[in-house]
Amino acid sequence: MSFRLADRLLAARRRYFVGRIAERELFRTALAAADLPFLVLYVLGSGGMGKSSLLREFSSIATETQVPACYLDARNFEPAPEAFLSALRATLPIMPNETSAPFPTVGGGRQVILVDTYELLAPLDNWLREVFLPQLPENVLVVLAGRNPPAPAWRADPGWQTLLRVLPLRNLSSEESRAYLRQRNVPEDQCQAVLTFTHGHPLALSLVAETFAQRPAVIFQPEAAPDIIKTLLEQFVQKVPGPAHRAALEACALVRLISEPLLAEMLALPDPHELFDWLRGLSFIESGPLGLFPHDLAREALVTDLRWRHPDWYKELHRRARSFYVGRLGAEQRDAQQRLLFDLVFLHRENPAVRPFFEWAEGGSILPDAARAADWPALAAMVSKHEGADSARLATHWLARQPESFLVFRDAHQAPIGFMAMIALERAAPQDLQADPAAQAAWTYLNRHAALRPGERATHFRFWMGEETYQAVSPVQSLVFIQAVSHYLTTPGLAYTFFPCAQADFWEMVLAYADLTRLPEAGFVMGERAYGVYGHDWRVVPPAAWLMLLGEREVGAPATAVAAAKFAEPIVVLSQSDFAVAVRDALRDFVRPDVLRGNPLMRSRLVLDAVRHAAPADRAVALQALIKEAADALQASPRDLKLHRALHHTYFQPAPTQERAAELLDLPFSTYRRHLMAGIAQVTAVLWQREVGG
Repeated sequence: MSFRLADRLLAARRRYFVGRIAERELFRTALAAADLPFLVLYVLGSGGMGKSSLLREFSSIATETQVPACYLDARNFEPAPEAFLSALRATLPIMPNETSAPFPTVGGGRQVILVDTYELLAPLDNWLREVFLPQLPENVLVVLAGRNPPAPAWRADPGWQTLLRVLPLRNLSSEESRAYLRQRNVPEDQCQAVLTFTHGHPLALSLVAETFAQRPAVIFQPEAAPDIIKTLLEQFVQKVPGPAHRAALEACALVRLISEPLLAEMLALPDPHELFDWLRGLSFIESGPLGLFPHDLAREALVTDLRWRHPDWYKELHRRARSFYVGRLGAEQRDAQQRLLFDLVFLHRENPAVRPFFEWAEGGSILPDAARAADWPALAAMVSKHEGADSARLATHWLARQPESFLVFRDAHQAPIGFMAMIALERAAPQDLQADPAAQAAWTYLNRHAALRPGERATHFRFWMGEETYQAVSPVQSLVFIQAVSHYLTTPGLAYTFFPCAQADFWEMVLAYADLTRLPEAGFVMGERAYGVYGHDWRVVPPAAWLMLLGEREVGAPATAVAAAKFAEPIVVLSQSDFAVAVRDALRDFVRPDVLRGNPLMRSRLVLDAVRHAAPADRAVALQALIKEAADALQASPRDLKLHRALHHTYFQPAPTQERAAELLDLPFSTYRRHLMAGIAQVTAVLWQREVGG
């Protein structure tokens, strides 16, 4: 028996067809029903989602069940009634010649018409809905497959509401995707990388499988496969009107959700409304309550292409998005702030040091809330379950001492499903520190290596866990990390943080990315488990510099290289008394910049926050400006004006001697000295508050 090429093509297609079990069962059930449950089945899916493959599978199912089926592809004829009928006659020879003639049936039985690429028939949609389809016998099932949802007229018509069934296609599941890759002989050790990139998108899976068929030894990396990316983008974005539209697409792909204000910031446009509306109309862009976002694979393809094609613009868009989020953090309420932090962390998802350690959904219905007395037994039970009875007693101890330091994560029913404890070490009594080996180890470390100064704070994230998942990667763990970042950015005077981990080695990569350093001296043992502790000195790398550091890592700069480039010169952390001495010296040397450059304030947080990368000469100018600004503030008060005058004639426009300064002020020398000392104290206090972030 001889076979046509078409038969071999069909056999190959069916051999590699996987999944779509529910869709196939829906079609089989409809064909077998005594009365069709719907007359039009509308298969909806973005480019490359497998609509054509599914329609061919429907055709094969119809053939197996001896139901005549004809297949039309709208790419092969013009969107006009005559062209449509002509194509239908060519596929179904017994079709009548007259446009208005009744549709013929074969033996009075069921028949199927399959129309692919239906989005191209948009000009014909009204005619099909109002003229052609109503003529069909009720035993004819029509399947339309397109990228765009049915026009509103379909949903507005009460008749079609009952006779039309919309069948949205989703990506293949992980199991279905693996089954397909196995059928295509993709090496098992490469499958996870393929799944991570494709998200189960049928066309992407097919393109990658073909790459392995041609080059079996290849190691899959999306950046190394620009042809695949180009093909995918052509499927998603058939035509981009202009450069601004492409930039809008790229911005949308980089961020978790895009709104009009964010789009305006990223594209530097005063009014991006037209571009936003264009994005909203694309078939692969979905709308949520807070903005627009692309399908996963479209996002991957757009970002990969941009990073490969224009890395500088990729970095600039990241910078603008980051600036938008950080600029709004302080002004938002807790729920909105949490969303902004998720948006900020989402910018890091492409970095391999971060991606595996977050659940990238926002957390759904999990809500952070203050701990209540009624929660205490549940929190202690969580600790006992995962860490033992001794640890649970310590959790109860800290709940009694610092209940405000506990943050509870609740489900939709308000039940605690996780929590974190942010113990304020500077407020802990000596007996509390001694009772807890974790707090004692951290406090000892601080006193040896990074002693707190008056007004400074140190936080120990003493307990953090999910009720079911403990410290494993999970939505609760991701929220813990998000809330920790919020604490870093919003706590005045924060000097040091300690973050303990039951499996410290597992978290090393992502915590090192976040510039948290393993501190062996701060580690502790509870029961039979040793906990590793990571720490960060916020006086050495304060929040603004930390965000800048992470911004560089975000776009792929090696962590060690960024650290060396940004923070080669560490901040000098001065005690309050040493700081006061340095201010007095700086006042004495105010008009001698060459001497001023040797002052320890030149490497203080105060000055480096003002001008981090400046040369010593520029830092001297910055220090002079900071001192002068603090002194000039005294002029606002009539009572303090005399203090400013003493400073002015002694340091800013100095008299030859202090005795001469007293004469210029017409003051007894003792009174002048009292005014001068009070002025120095006032200036020192203002600068100290800026130094410690108060």
